[in-house]
Amino acid sequence: MVSLSDVQKAQKELKGIIHQTPVLTSALLDAKSGNRIHLKSEHLQKTGSFKLRGAANAVIHAVREGARLVTAASSGNHGQAVAYIAAELGIPAIIVVPEDANRVKVAAIKAYNGEVVYCGTTSAERIPRAIQLAEENNGFYVPPYDHPHIIAGQGTVGLELLDQVPEADTLVVPVGGGGLIAGILTAVKAVKPHLRVIAAEPEIANDTYLSLAANRITAIQGTETIADGLRTSQPGDLTFPILQEHLDGIVLVSEDEIKEAFQFMVERTKQLIEPSSAVAIAAILSGKFEAAGKNIAAILSGGNVDLRQLEQFLPTLPES
Repeated sequence: MVSLSDVQKAQKELKGIIHQTPVLTSALLDAKSGNRIHLKSEHLQKTGSFKLRGAANAVIHAVREGARLVTAASSGNHGQAVAYIAAELGIPAIIVVPEDANRVKVAAIKAYNGEVVYCGTTSAERIPRAIQLAEENNGFYVPPYDHPHIIAGQGTVGLELLDQVPEADTLVVPVGGGGLIAGILTAVKAVKPHLRVIAAEPEIANDTYLSLAANRITAIQGTETIADGLRTSQPGDLTFPILQEHLDGIVLVSEDEIKEAFQFMVERTKQLIEPSSAVAIAAILSGKFEAAGKNIAAILSGGNVDLRQLEQFLPTLPES
């Protein structure tokens, strides 16, 4: 099990490597929600998402233990983060992406000097290939969320937030595989146990919700939610028990609610966030949970958006 001391150690490891991201506020968002909202802005992190925290912590430890190469199976934020930190540490990175990977995301991985290998269209195909490449090259496969160093690295978001917004009484975190929220729970519940932590998840990608309801890891079939960073089929073996022990609640939001939150954030706050980040805002605006008080913090998990897809992320205009 990951502990507070693991997160604190990760924070020391990451000093000078990651940004301490700012906390933003919006009077318009406060008025719309009826609360004071504090936005932990990981979309302004290096590589454009929180993923760098966990990837950097894991890769630093792997290099220390002799790894001469790292691999990952991801066409998105995790792949970019692994490629970036590998370049910073002077070792090669091979990122295994689906054959139909988004061109923009592949270009971003290459911009961080990552070598791109195409394999299949599913994670079930990509992950074994990435592991094989690591084994063949004295390397280390960097999983996206289900690893102690990944969880500890992501937990540094929580430690920063406690320092930046000590008055926060409720925290809303988007959930996919669970690495981010598991790390945050590990950190904040040890330091401030009465801080209420709520997970936000798309209705049509509700594997965490179903797993918590069944009290066991429950998988779902593929999903087409616009929150592509949350398209996991099930929670992680390491992350799920942390959620079971510490999570205070979970809110499901519809695709329309995600789109409305995305549009609000772009138009009214001028923050270009991913739909995955908008899930947390949608949960706050939905009124589906009662805040512990009046100071709600939300994690904006990433901001890597393909501008050509913007129309897909916006609500349908009513017919005139």
